[in-house]
Amino acid sequence: MARATSAIGATRQVSKPSAGAALVPPDIAAPAESRKRFGGGFGPRFLFLLLLGLVWIVPAFRDRRFVYGMLAWDALLLLAWIADLASLPTPQQLLLARRWHAPLALRIEGRVLFAVENTSRSALSLKIVDDVPVSLRSTPAELAIVAPPGESTAEYFVLPSSRGDAFCGFAFLRYQSGLRIAERWARADLRQQVRVYPNLNEAEQHSMYLMRSRQTEIEKRYLRIRGEGREFESLREYQDGDDLRDICWTATARRARAITKVYRMERSQPVWIVIDCGRLMRTRVGDISKLDSAVNAALSVAQVAVFSGDRVGVMTYGREIRSVTPLGRGNAHLRQIIGQLAAGKEEAPEADHFRASNALMTRQRRRALVVWLTDFPETSMTPEVLQAATRLTRTHLLLLVAISQPDLRALAAEEPANEEAMFRIAAAQELVNRREKLLAALRDYGAVALEADWKTLSASVVNEYLNLKDQGRI
Repeated sequence: MARATSAIGATRQVSKPSAGAALVPPDIAAPAESRKRFGGGFGPRFLFLLLLGLVWIVPAFRDRRFVYGMLAWDALLLLAWIADLASLPTPQQLLLARRWHAPLALRIEGRVLFAVENTSRSALSLKIVDDVPVSLRSTPAELAIVAPPGESTAEYFVLPSSRGDAFCGFAFLRYQSGLRIAERWARADLRQQVRVYPNLNEAEQHSMYLMRSRQTEIEKRYLRIRGEGREFESLREYQDGDDLRDICWTATARRARAITKVYRMERSQPVWIVIDCGRLMRTRVGDISKLDSAVNAALSVAQVAVFSGDRVGVMTYGREIRSVTPLGRGNAHLRQIIGQLAAGKEEAPEADHFRASNALMTRQRRRALVVWLTDFPETSMTPEVLQAATRLTRTHLLLLVAISQPDLRALAAEEPANEEAMFRIAAAQELVNRREKLLAALRDYGAVALEADWKTLSASVVNEYLNLKDQGRI
């Protein structure tokens, strides 16, 4: 807080995060308020002194006058408690704020700064419990702060375990003076909704990989690559190894020497990312679900495609079309995609793949690259997703990515130790072989199909996208 009073005035201030706004949750501040009609209690030192007064009972067995001494001690202690309670500032003299340092991302540790401004003249000892959901922190966020007059801060860490919106509630506090005989109870209304995004670090790493491994230069926020593309860039003299089809005969005639055309990778190509949010994507691989892994991969390829100058759109679907971000480019559009991906959740029913393919063909009639992230059901029938995907190959270039099951492949590679293990391994080998046949059948239709482990999914999708760009197939 630059100054808590200026941050909140007389009321709390907070704004809900939006997909197009900054990804960092907004800071929120509010004055404390009494939790109950009588928001006070006994401090730990009061109980200690009360127990100490029981010493008077021992001599009271011989002389009853010591009983009056014990009662006098208790009365004196009660007066001290009343005086200490009266000296404590009112809750309204404490101003609390919760500050976020960075966007909340899945499985990425984040830091939360908690600030307290004490506008009274007394130094206080505070114990604060911040009500954050289990999806952000598995244990309660408890803070102990010594707050002299002015501002004091403490921090705690969060580790988001699921994407989407999370609701943070009140901050509850108990505060005492230096005597610690009495204490007051209060709370601050720091309720706010925050959004947990996909793994932003992973997408950033793949963007850096793109810039370094391809030796590119950023110009006006898009990627500029000379290579096998078919977008005209410039003319130069013919060199050994140049394709004869690229010779510009009109320029050759004017200059009386062979002049060839130089092409670069096409920009502003449409790229659609389609994400299955159905039942199969609820499966846990590692410490995340298949959908979380698909979302991380989608964000990585979206960021690389935006930096490459392509126009990117995202569609998520289950039984219905869940959300659609139309084609666009630029940082603002990328933030919109991140917001959409953060809100995607798994569904219990099987996804309707034909509905997704129909919706995409209706929206995108011209040729585009379609990156479809899904998985195959373990059934002897031809999966519906395969039938729906083959329809797209008539118009679009399809990159279908199936998320593999690591334990299934590990089991298929084992040596059987007994008869029961032999049957399990044979079943696993049959399933692995069937998935490979399904991918091969899809390739026969002209699609690019691959199966990737959840750990390497993002890298595999990004590399395949870059290969397609290099080959000029988009």
